[in-house]
Amino acid sequence: MATDDNKGTVWVLDQQLDQPMEEEAKKLRNPYNEQKVSALVVLQLAFQSLGVVYGDLGTSPLYVFYNTFPNGIGDPEDLVGALSVIIYSLTLIPLLKYVFIVCRANDNGQGGTFALYSLLCRYTNIKAIPNQDRTDETLTTYTHSTFGEQSFAARTKRWLEGQALMKSTLFILVLVGSSMVIGDGILTPAISVLSAVGGINVRRSEISNDVVVLVAVVMLVFLFSVQHHGTDKVGWLFAPIVLLWFLLIGGIGIFNIWKYDSSVLKAFSPVYVYRFFKRGGKDGWTSLGGIMLSITGTEALFADLSHFPVLSIQIAFTSVVFPCLLLAYSGQASYLMKNSDHVYGAFYHSIPDSIYWPVFIVATAAAAVASQASITATFSLIKQALALGCFPRVKVVHTSRKYRHQIYIPDINWIVMILCIVLIASFKNQNQIGNASGTAVCIVMLVTTLLMILVMILVWRCHWILVLIFTGLSLIIEGTYSSAVLLKVNQGGWVPLVISAAFFMVMYAWHYGTVKRYEVEVHSKVSMAWILGLGPSLGLVRVPGIGLLYTELASGVPRIFSHFITNLPAIHNVLVFVCVKHLPVHAVQEEERFLVKRIGPKNFHMFRCVARYGYKDIHTKDDDFEKKLFDSLFLFLQLESLMEVSSGSDISSLLGQQTQQSRSGLFNSISNIPYSTEDQSIESTDSIVPVGSPLHANNTMTSSDMNSSQVIEAEIDEMEFLNNCRDAGVVHILGNTVVRASRNSNIWKKIAIDYVYAFLRKICRQNSVMFNVPHESLLNVGQVFYV
Repeated sequence: MATDDNKGTVWVLDQQLDQPMEEEAKKLRNPYNEQKVSALVVLQLAFQSLGVVYGDLGTSPLYVFYNTFPNGIGDPEDLVGALSVIIYSLTLIPLLKYVFIVCRANDNGQGGTFALYSLLCRYTNIKAIPNQDRTDETLTTYTHSTFGEQSFAARTKRWLEGQALMKSTLFILVLVGSSMVIGDGILTPAISVLSAVGGINVRRSEISNDVVVLVAVVMLVFLFSVQHHGTDKVGWLFAPIVLLWFLLIGGIGIFNIWKYDSSVLKAFSPVYVYRFFKRGGKDGWTSLGGIMLSITGTEALFADLSHFPVLSIQIAFTSVVFPCLLLAYSGQASYLMKNSDHVYGAFYHSIPDSIYWPVFIVATAAAAVASQASITATFSLIKQALALGCFPRVKVVHTSRKYRHQIYIPDINWIVMILCIVLIASFKNQNQIGNASGTAVCIVMLVTTLLMILVMILVWRCHWILVLIFTGLSLIIEGTYSSAVLLKVNQGGWVPLVISAAFFMVMYAWHYGTVKRYEVEVHSKVSMAWILGLGPSLGLVRVPGIGLLYTELASGVPRIFSHFITNLPAIHNVLVFVCVKHLPVHAVQEEERFLVKRIGPKNFHMFRCVARYGYKDIHTKDDDFEKKLFDSLFLFLQLESLMEVSSGSDISSLLGQQTQQSRSGLFNSISNIPYSTEDQSIESTDSIVPVGSPLHANNTMTSSDMNSSQVIEAEIDEMEFLNNCRDAGVVHILGNTVVRASRNSNIWKKIAIDYVYAFLRKICRQNSVMFNVPHESLLNVGQVFYV
């Protein structure tokens, strides 16, 4: 089992795709790949998506009608009206909005709230942590575009970038949506498992509800306890189980319509939606909180896109999920027309006696699949939040070597398990948990709608009339549902609000402290003139070895360096400033991972290496990371020498030869090192090698005063020097930065920095663990920043 403790990887249940199938899915998701895949592959991916995407949505028939009519059905017309609302809710929200519109707003195949935010960050200057530069925009996956000055998109972009309040509001909106997804990830296992297990006392009335609750708790404990094993051993079962579940509920629905009352099919007329609200009044409005549960899990359509193309999602929903759900709800309504007193456990009551227990087993298995998808989606969202600096550092374990996207977060796993058990033990019924789930789903959908408005304007360049139509219809439907679920806040709806508020405070406080620390490091970084004034020895004894000094700055010399050399009498012969930063992209290609620069003259032997990652990427273990870092550094030296001996017209061919050489194995997977084009003056932070320009260095010879053989000899000497230093030992230097609020700060800032952020830093994992730095080569340097 692979147990990579650092920042893991992303979305859900990757285990169901074998390697060739995953490659085909990548081709489908990549808009820049012109290769086509067969229709058979699309259908296979559609089948496999059933076990990942639709578990939660598919288990909703277990509890919708009971939560809609918890006090019983007063009039059969109310039942037909409720069925009509369910039919059109499924049609407008999951089918039209999500399957055909929202799913297309993905970040190169990645879905979810953070993926939408990352997409918007690339098209506007609203980045949460401003640690990017121009070179990042040249990445293959960094898709963005320019706007016409007078276009609607350009005006919207200027308005958004010019309003600090709007930037903050948008970021808070993303955190609220993400917190609600986590809250729903806690509620889904609770209500799914409790509803499925509830079939025990529907057929065996002598069994008390306490026994059902106990069985549900035991099942949840088992489910969470096996998370660390991963699901690749049993993942292949998920899609067949969910497909069998949909076929069963669809078939039972057809049987019930034929046997009991086919008149319920008149609910397909929208007239009965109007009649439902007219007849029901306030009670009808309140019952929308239960009907809302029929579309819970819809957000998973978008959040779980990571390994399934949009076309496969659309085929699976339109051909299997949507018709089977309509038949299931229509069948239950038909049964309840003749048995209105069986609204509690309506699904189980409507099952024919001869297949009751087999269906019960499949229902329980489907509930487990739905819970599994919800749990792993929560892990993936936390991983995304980690990458974007919005969550404290936690342990992320990779549970499979074969499927690198399977992750497990122990701390989150046990927190979610405890909260699930507390919910079930406290409420002991589906009704209040259903009210809580409806509240979470409503808020997530509203957040998605608001983000989609910006995506339609800035990314898709839609006409403002189309944006207005989408916004109006979405807000009317979701606003109506939200007003209904808010009426049930005191009946369980407060639960996701409390849970999400707690996660929101953690995420916002951590991000606030991270930004403040980054800002003070930027403002206190050391000038290049000061470094040059120290001379080649940096004013200290240079000892054998290489020092890797980790910093969050992608440019400039961090203050921790001056603090270090002020307190220690020696520094290594070679010093590399390492910056590991995450960008608002789903992934960074391996050949574009590292950006290498030289700091100061050659005889200083100081470099900067920026390692760039997307929110889906894995920051590999220390040995592999070190090897790739040094390979990129050696390749940088070779390309630097080529630039010195070549004219501008010849450099491209030489770079091509170097690339072929790297591909032949000399510099494995580190070809095409990107270069920046910063100012080469002494005042600049880095002295780097732009194409066609000489190196800036006080004592560095250029192509005008040394021939090619001398340059190559000097380059070999420096590479040999670096190799000798590497053999002497590598030391990892990490800054243990403490952030404190200044004396003149207001009370809220002091609470956020001195208490909440400080507490989170104490309980979260240290940087040395996240970077997998071996203790025997670790050197911590402490400093205090006042913000």
